[in-house]
Amino acid sequence: MTLSALIIDDERLARDELKYLLDSVGGVDVVAQGANGIEAIDLIEEHHPDLVFLDVQMPGLDGFGVLKQLAERGAARALQHPDGEPEPLPQIVFATAYDQYAVRAFDVNAVDYLLKPFDRSRVEQAIERARSRVAGGADSNAMPRPEAQPQSQLDALLRLLHNRTPGAAQHAKLIVQAQSRLLLIDQSEICYAAIDEGVIRVVTQQLEGQSKCRTLEELLEQLDPALFWRAHRGFVVNINHIREVVPWFKSSYQLRMNDKKQTEIPVSRSQTRRLRELFNL
Repeated sequence: MTLSALIIDDERLARDELKYLLDSVGGVDVVAQGANGIEAIDLIEEHHPDLVFLDVQMPGLDGFGVLKQLAERGAARALQHPDGEPEPLPQIVFATAYDQYAVRAFDVNAVDYLLKPFDRSRVEQAIERARSRVAGGADSNAMPRPEAQPQSQLDALLRLLHNRTPGAAQHAKLIVQAQSRLLLIDQSEICYAAIDEGVIRVVTQQLEGQSKCRTLEELLEQLDPALFWRAHRGFVVNINHIREVVPWFKSSYQLRMNDKKQTEIPVSRSQTRRLRELFNL
């Protein structure tokens, strides 16, 4: 059974890489590609694909926002035409550079998620899962479909998506001193913070400055606990800015961050278990 599919990603290289892998695996007909969430919704309604490979992080409307709008439209149509045959939602495979989004993906019952750079065997696995769901129809593990779900369950899905959508919670900016300037930095831009001889450095992809906080504990009180993790007694990291988990000696790990220097940060032995939980190691 050949599956019709869309690829939605704001990075052209990522779209090209995934298209190449899908062509090499076979059994998937990529009918269109899009570069943002708005295009995703339009293309889904135009092509009614079996499967959508959907980037999580996109400007404007992210992957979870796309799913939320699709669910809202499906719920509205179900109310307007209670005796009709609403079109089912496509199967969704989220694509992301950051593994922590896997939790959100499965919370909304996506068929699978893929980490960038894409791995052929994982792409094959995602296709087989999607093919099984499409062949078997809606089931208890599939994404809720309007024709199979009472309105109360659709409402529950929408509430879940609202709560799980990245960026739904608002957190204060952080003041960072860079030379003689006091800059307001969005927390999402912070790669990591480190303390050395009582001075806390805050590092983003664009700049490095100092925090007025006296301890990392004090700094953590100002940061979003869903994003920031104290990987070591001297470091707090933004899990969205971890570029690579590097195995180290004696079953320990280091984190390579995506700042300009690609700083390597040790993970303390007491935090190794948390690291494994975060990234399913």
